[in-house]
Amino acid sequence: MTRIALLDYGMGNLHSAAKALEHVGATVDVTNDPKLVAQADKIVFPGVGAMRDCMQGMHEAGIDEVVRHAAFNKPVLAICVGMQALMQRSEENGGVDALGIFEGSVKRFPDVDGLKVPHMGWNQVHQADPSHPMWKDIEQDARFYFVHSFYVEPKNSGIVAATCDYGLEFCTAIHQENLFATQFHPEKSHTA
Repeated sequence: MTRIALLDYGMGNLHSAAKALEHVGATVDVTNDPKLVAQADKIVFPGVGAMRDCMQGMHEAGIDEVVRHAAFNKPVLAICVGMQALMQRSEENGGVDALGIFEGSVKRFPDVDGLKVPHMGWNQVHQADPSHPMWKDIEQDARFYFVHSFYVEPKNSGIVAATCDYGLEFCTAIHQENLFATQFHPEKSHTA
């Protein structure tokens, strides 16, 4: 049976993510123990909240280094702030260094007439490569659930797995090798 470490560093939507993983047959360990994370077959890196708190929680639990090591050594799914933490730096909280797994930054949505920040609710996701296994059985431009004020801007456009439009076209998913990350919340996005 596949064991998934669901990272608990004080910032995740753990209950919804655990239930979604269990629904598809996974055995889930909700943990902040670096040894259990390292032993897991796969890692899910959720995140809700502010980047500064995310990075502090990961550092205090000692799982920041485990995630850096695991990023290309086992399957990893990062969600929302988990995706943002993969970049080098975020504008949030006056500027916060992130994990630096990918070159790029996290930027705040600009103020645009008629659009509220945070971007909250359902929006269409346009897949860059619909043949990627993570998009299996998911229609092009399917709607996913979002709650965020910041978005990822990777330096390498080749890692962009999907985009979305909210006053500007922004990266809503990235992938490289065995790592896949989404800005949207798949655990709250119904059947998609």
